[in-house]
Amino acid sequence: MGHPPIGTVEELEERLSDPSPGAIEALGRLDGDLMVLGVGGKMGPSLARMALRASEMAGKSRRIIGVSRFTVAATADSLRAWGIKALACDLLEPDEVAGLPDVPNVVLMTGRKFGTSGQEHLTWATNTHLTALVCQKYRHSRIVAFSTGNVYGLSPISHGGSTETDALSPVGEYSIAALGRERMLEYFGRACSIPMAVLRLNYATELRYGVLLDLARKVWAEEPIDVTMGYFNAIWQGDANAMALQAFDHVATQPTVVNLAGPEILRVRVVAEHFGRLLGRRVVVTGTEAADAYLSNAQRSVALFGPPRVSAQQLMEWIAAWIRAGGVCLGKPTHFEVRNGRF
Repeated sequence: MGHPPIGTVEELEERLSDPSPGAIEALGRLDGDLMVLGVGGKMGPSLARMALRASEMAGKSRRIIGVSRFTVAATADSLRAWGIKALACDLLEPDEVAGLPDVPNVVLMTGRKFGTSGQEHLTWATNTHLTALVCQKYRHSRIVAFSTGNVYGLSPISHGGSTETDALSPVGEYSIAALGRERMLEYFGRACSIPMAVLRLNYATELRYGVLLDLARKVWAEEPIDVTMGYFNAIWQGDANAMALQAFDHVATQPTVVNLAGPEILRVRVVAEHFGRLLGRRVVVTGTEAADAYLSNAQRSVALFGPPRVSAQQLMEWIAAWIRAGGVCLGKPTHFEVRNGRF
């Protein structure tokens, strides 16, 4: 039986931060405070709130600290209202990073993707230099760091999705800089014996953004859908949050690498047609599916963390109901269809 629709932003935030049993158990085993660097992004607030809720459910008293520039002041206000300490910091400034409190557990969520074209230097600084500063500051901590499935490059559909041991062939400045971030983590993990996990995410989605929402909105507007990038993965952001917290159980000084992805390989054409039925709209498809796409194999994450609690089918039903009800969207398209690596 499916879950009932989500009707309000407050209910959505509650669902996104609902900890899994595995996340509760992992934070019950973890000692010390936890800091989320880059908490102001799309995933950060719900992950920080889940960490607090999981800790409370596990009977652990710890501070959850969220760090960001907080260009949107309301984000810091929300964190504080939930009981999370919000600290403003520009993580590209060494003196500001040095002034952050010492904590034994760090989730690194910083990254720059969109707007890379024309600002390549800022993407490289954010993805690599910032990472080095954080590793130097938190060399005595455990670090769970987010990366991206884009580091693999395009994978043949017949391959079933890239695995963690596949050769990396990133395309474009963003993807190459993302690999640079991983190499910085690996260097400091080995050189300073920092226990780490690196999570290659592909792609987190909820009701206000994500690949599934992008497709649903096009179907709702009866806009043509190009199926050249014909396949993708999607994972409920709440499941990605829970798996990231569980990753503290698996950190190692030669960083543990895990794909965070939905286990299903979804076909754009089939997803669009399903949204057409859910939304009562005519679906217009153009192009022909290429033989490859950005795809990740989720077998290792399922083995380590268990399967996602929310299926792609459930997500599509929630998103369709959200759109029909006029639910708010973040207005941040994923551009998942980009094949040349230029973002």
